Amino acid sequence: MKILELVHLPIGVAIRWDDGVESLIDFHKLRDACPCANCSGESDLFGHKTFGLPMLKSKTTYELDYFRWVGHYAIQFIWADRHDSGIYTLGLLRKLGQSDEGEHVG
Repeated sequence: MKILELVHLPIGVAIRWDDGVESLIDFHKLRDACPCANCSGESDLFGHKTFGLPMLKSKTTYELDYFRWVGHYAIQFIWADRHDSGIYTLGLLRKLGQSDEGEHVG
């Protein structure tokens, strides 16, 4: 699974996958699914999940400044509120891009 194109739109990110599937992930869905340890929690050896301090959300929480690739397996989104520690794997992005009605094949 590979991303052929990722476009930063005013409402979210559009992704074109190498198998012809196209996804649109709005910024609220993308940010609320942040996989960093602070937002999604971190499990210890015994499976207990701990979270960081709750982040106050504002308008800039859901504004994307830019993104950058992390190797060939993930994308790091840098938000206007300076949050940037979430590394979104391609698998997570594919899952987030699936709508309730299934994916759109272009």
